[in-house]
Amino acid sequence: MAEVQQQLQNYVNSRQKLESQQQENKAVQKEFAGLKDEANIYKMVGPVLLKQDKTEAVLAVDGRLEYIEKEIKRVEKQIKDVEDKSDELRAQIMQAQSESQPQGQGPQPQAVA
Repeated sequence: MAEVQQQLQNYVNSRQKLESQQQENKAVQKEFAGLKDEANIYKMVGPVLLKQDKTEAVLAVDGRLEYIEKEIKRVEKQIKDVEDKSDELRAQIMQAQSESQPQGQGPQPQAVA
């Protein structure tokens, strides 16, 4: 059960990172929308800034957002699968516990004096 919970936590962390990246890219996309076509855009590659065409930069951000959205959907499916597995394990544990408890055997015999 602990393994399933750890797996679920890992997927939730992945989803949070993806959502953070999605918000960052949406902010960049919004900035690009306000720029003129002839505006200078630079991309950081290691320690160097390289000039980039606006169309190319917009396409790169749009592609990244599309990828991130697909990854979020994939991770959400994994989260749902793990939650379903967890529910199934919980039900099995409860059933095993109820089966291991002694059942009532009717009226208890009374001691004869």
